[in-house]
Amino acid sequence: MTKKTGVILLSGGLDSLVSLDIAIKKIDIKYALTFNYGQKAYKEELTASKKIAKKYNIIHKTIKLPFLAEITDNALVNTNDNNLDNFNSVWIPNRNGLFLNIGACFCDKYNLDYVIIGANKEEAENFPDNSKNFIKAGDNFFKYSTLNKTKIIAPCLEFDKISIINYAISNTLSLKDIKSCYNSKKLTGKKHCGRCMSCKLLYNAIKNSGNIKLLKELF
Repeated sequence: MTKKTGVILLSGGLDSLVSLDIAIKKIDIKYALTFNYGQKAYKEELTASKKIAKKYNIIHKTIKLPFLAEITDNALVNTNDNNLDNFNSVWIPNRNGLFLNIGACFCDKYNLDYVIIGANKEEAENFPDNSKNFIKAGDNFFKYSTLNKTKIIAPCLEFDKISIINYAISNTLSLKDIKSCYNSKKLTGKKHCGRCMSCKLLYNAIKNSGNIKLLKELF
């Protein structure tokens, strides 16, 4: 039986790394896509993503989206705004919808089966573009917008952040190079600032896992 193929949306963070590790056991992932939409942490996300893609022997591509930065005016892209701990401060207009569509373009062009995204249950509580309904709607949309009827896979869709951390630890994934922080180290002096929404979820999950060593490595 021929192995299914796909492309992964790779941010360099915990969720996309674990999603990749789960998916690659069943799917031949041809491309890893990292997006530049003017986010503060982009350079560090890119470094992390390249290291992850190289380790898994996947071709890495960078997609530039300058228009998305132009229409976004919040703390995720604005270096003068450091209010990164609430929903309105970090929402990017139709971000995951756009990312999935770009992934589907690759799938349609190269006849790949799946777009893989690091959506998860815990973040779906605040971000609707991480939810089951969103993934289901995307699948339905691609029936009409792609010739090969691209499908979406979210390996962590049923996971909360603690489950994702526990998977990474139990499968001995290297987490020292991940970038799951909305902030840039140049602005905070830390790889993970500990203050943004993403950091708080990560910190609490690691703390609850009892892995103090990992907590010190990342924070």
